[in-house]
Amino acid sequence: MSFFVEVIIPLSLPKTFTYKVSETEYNFITKGMRIAVPFGKNKIYTALAIDLHQNAPTLYEAKEIHQILDDKPIVNEWQINHWFWIASYYMCNIGDVYRGALPSALLLESETIISQQKDTVVNETELSDDEFLIYEALQHQSSLKVQNIMDILNKKTVLPVIQKLIHKKIITLEEEIQEVYKPKLIRYIRLHQQYQSEESLIALLDNLKSDKRKNLVLQYFQLQAKERKPISVRQLTETAQTSAAIIKALIEKGIFEEYYIQEDRVNFDKNKTENQLTLSEAQQKAHDEIEHVFTEKEVCLLHGVTSSGKTEIYTKLIEQYIAVGKQVLYLLPEIALTTQLVSRLTQHFGNKVAVFHSKYSNNERVEVWNHVLQQSEKAQIVIGARSALFLPFSNLGLIIVDEEHEPTFKQQDPAPRYHARDAAIVLAHAHQSKVLLGSATPSIETYYNATSGKFGLVTLKERFGKVQMPEIELVDLKDSYFRKRMKGHFSLTLIEQITEAFANNEQVILFQNRRGFSPVLECMTCGHVPQCPQCDVSLTYHKYKNQLRCHYCGYNMAKPSNCHACSSVDLETKGFGTEQIELELAELFPNKNIKRMDQDTTRGKYSFEKIIDGFKNREIDVLVGTQMLAKGLDFDNVSLVGIMNADNMLYHPDFRAFERSYQMMTQVAGRSGRSEKRGKVVIQTYNPLHNIIQQVTHNDYQGMYKEQLYERKIYYYPPFYRLIKLTLKHRDFDKLKEGSMWLYQVLQQNLSIPVLGPEEPAISRIRNEYIRTIMIKIPSETPLQGTKKTIQKVLNSFEMVSQYRAIKVTVNVDFY
Repeated sequence: MSFFVEVIIPLSLPKTFTYKVSETEYNFITKGMRIAVPFGKNKIYTALAIDLHQNAPTLYEAKEIHQILDDKPIVNEWQINHWFWIASYYMCNIGDVYRGALPSALLLESETIISQQKDTVVNETELSDDEFLIYEALQHQSSLKVQNIMDILNKKTVLPVIQKLIHKKIITLEEEIQEVYKPKLIRYIRLHQQYQSEESLIALLDNLKSDKRKNLVLQYFQLQAKERKPISVRQLTETAQTSAAIIKALIEKGIFEEYYIQEDRVNFDKNKTENQLTLSEAQQKAHDEIEHVFTEKEVCLLHGVTSSGKTEIYTKLIEQYIAVGKQVLYLLPEIALTTQLVSRLTQHFGNKVAVFHSKYSNNERVEVWNHVLQQSEKAQIVIGARSALFLPFSNLGLIIVDEEHEPTFKQQDPAPRYHARDAAIVLAHAHQSKVLLGSATPSIETYYNATSGKFGLVTLKERFGKVQMPEIELVDLKDSYFRKRMKGHFSLTLIEQITEAFANNEQVILFQNRRGFSPVLECMTCGHVPQCPQCDVSLTYHKYKNQLRCHYCGYNMAKPSNCHACSSVDLETKGFGTEQIELELAELFPNKNIKRMDQDTTRGKYSFEKIIDGFKNREIDVLVGTQMLAKGLDFDNVSLVGIMNADNMLYHPDFRAFERSYQMMTQVAGRSGRSEKRGKVVIQTYNPLHNIIQQVTHNDYQGMYKEQLYERKIYYYPPFYRLIKLTLKHRDFDKLKEGSMWLYQVLQQNLSIPVLGPEEPAISRIRNEYIRTIMIKIPSETPLQGTKKTIQKVLNSFEMVSQYRAIKVTVNVDFY
């Protein structure tokens, strides 16, 4: 009698595979264990067992497995079902979902590259013979493939040995970025316990002979009365205009004591402060309404204006769920946001918080995976970007999707191209848990679902602490240029406001949704613009590195000194990005500390912390950035936000351009004036009367929603229609044109719904591949599954046509 195991292989393949096992293995293996299996000629992959049976495959001879890698399952039934749902709904291969879901350290294959971890001290006597051989080989060469290790040990079962070495932190997988920055310790100061009473204080001041020391103690009290929060040594020396030596002397005398606060990455227990969270009246009302909605519905939308204190409501709800032993998943759109949120939640929950996103190393991600799997207290609350959705939850009570409108929740490449918000709702339904969506500017689809009764809706209209919404001032750039009221890209109005903010010791945020120095370098003699040789885009000029870069494929070249076409030296930059703003600001305010936050400055693991800590500790005066700044960051000393050019968001060839522009500007504006004083926002635009800009100025979400909904209905867009976008790529322009036309015609014949295309997108060639797109619009009353089956059938037959087989087709369901 034969025994078989059904497995998923981490390759882009649509089906599962059957392997032969012995009776003992058959009785040992359970669903969710990893198994090393041979695949292809001589490759080995980490497959996942999803079923056991006794039916031999009919189309091929079942191979035998190599070895079982786990003692107990590392993936549970809920996950496997959820993965199959993602594969079917988003029309991708189950192998893609499996590969995307597991941390790569759990997915070793014969091509994985392994190198030695630099800072681990190795005790050679504790290593087994096999481990020592691998360790020794790494002393002679910098990296090895799993295949090489098989040759060194002369056996095929090497994955467990590698797993042990990873666990002992002796080796590491190649793709990790080494990061030099460690979170900074901030030195704070407080008065010694014995001087807490008034009498001892008066006696202390009488005893202090030196005026400087007396002045310092008095300054400390003034600061404490004003700030009511920890006072850093730096802040005290600046305010009292004294030297560090005097503070040191007072510490030595035992009058002051110093202590450090660190934003720690892994152990959060010392962050925990025993503070009882009290909600304001409006927050409490919203909290109670959410609880009421959860008795009837699974999903609730919390629509609260910026700075209305949504995080406190989330915290209160999390408290209730973890009190009954449930797990909570808190999804964020941007890694930059986890930094601030982690420090806020760990103050409240200590070590119950775990963080999971792609800037974490493989080892750290595996650690979080195991904590969640074992339902450990250390991962009762998981904060993460969209990939945290794939963790092995088995007792999920609540999923919070913060800033649910953000496009970054939708994965674009590689497959699975899922939307974390929608996939979270399906996952919660399987676990019979609740979902809370939070946003100041909800996406039109979500708001439509909430107002039509599918989701619950709770509204929070006032800012926390009755703080007023920021005052928004529009600057007409056309008029300002005409009246010569501009300095570089800054209107005089904006410069005046920045100067005033500096005079009041306040901080400024400037938003420009484009990185680099300038998007175009043009020859003024012949009009030639350097283009990327592999993509249909102009090269962006980066002054800091003095090079031209392609933001699509990474191609770069040194900045030319003369035109490539006519050899003229008259080259000029057109347009502007964050880098140019940073340099112009430095000229206008030479003694201020200016930093920028964009993709170029946040490559390393702690790069976000570095910038956000510096800004929070008021070491940075101005933060210039791209859309990373627009998401829920909370700085209490920002009084001014400047939007450098509101128009480049409005005129995108995209049906969501107006909705996105409204969301982006409202969110950026919401970073201003988050404490007592009313904030100010300056929006520079060539079109101050544009409907969207007026709606942002008047904070009119309803107006924007109604107008956009009306247009969506006329032009067949979501929420009334579902969109599926097919993208075809090939290096041969004519073959692609012919293939895309064939696909379009067959789809049109088989579907009785709108099929548009084949269209050349705005950027019609990337990495030397030409691109064509076909858009399918499915009315909400048409059965979705049936339509997808038809599309899949057409795609399968397209693949069967031999001359089109080389054309790559990607499917993007619910295209955002």
